[in-house]
Amino acid sequence: MKQSLKGEFYGQTNKTINLEGITLTDTIYTHDKVDWHYHENAYFTFILQGNLIEGNKKEIYNCSAGSLLFHNWQDPHYNIKPEGFTRGFHIEIEKDWFDNLDFDTTELQGSINISNSDLKFLMYKIFRETKVDDNQSQLSIQILLLETLAKMLRNNRTKSNKKPTWVSEINMILNDQFSDNLSLDYLSKTLNIHPVHLSRDFSKYFNSSFGEYIRKLKIEKSLQLISQKKLDLTEIAFVCGFSDQSHFTRCFKEINGINPSEYRKILFS
Repeated sequence: MKQSLKGEFYGQTNKTINLEGITLTDTIYTHDKVDWHYHENAYFTFILQGNLIEGNKKEIYNCSAGSLLFHNWQDPHYNIKPEGFTRGFHIEIEKDWFDNLDFDTTELQGSINISNSDLKFLMYKIFRETKVDDNQSQLSIQILLLETLAKMLRNNRTKSNKKPTWVSEINMILNDQFSDNLSLDYLSKTLNIHPVHLSRDFSKYFNSSFGEYIRKLKIEKSLQLISQKKLDLTEIAFVCGFSDQSHFTRCFKEINGINPSEYRKILFS
């Protein structure tokens, strides 16, 4: 089985940044299929544009723009690129980097498909820092990466704790209907749970208020749509359930630190 060395991905490399123990690569995938292989280092794959199918010994992931995967070192997998343009952002982390920071990686085994919106927003911020490339960007990348890993570990521990059935049920509803005008009454009746109980415990399991969580889902969807180049920002605001473009822009900047037009320029520059 082929081993991919540091910075080696199957496609056209737009940019590589080498920091101490960290390698960041912006890659356009050009191979329709990459057979079983593994990488020398642990790494994140963040799909910026297009689609990718990735399989390992346990699961198959159908990735689209905004999908985020983590692989521990020497974890075997294969890739299939459907027809069309696909671009990925990778962050490789050498074992010495973890060791020097005394970072416990025992909970980061195998491949992990990360669905948490906050972790994806952090990955977007790291990607943007690679485009700034000034004296502060290297430090910012390292701090953001540490924050990502720490939150990922906390998220994994939370997942392992037993949760009420309504938590997964409401998450499915919100992910499917985030652009609808959902009411507390509708959700409580659908889930057969008292609205006071739902309001009180929502933040306990989602680390944000109900309104904040919905806005995050809307912005996450908008980032996927921006990557496709098919809709203008007014149309994206409407599809994602915002009342108008100005509301969309305010929420986008609150979460991402820049407005959607600025992000679009960075992505396609």
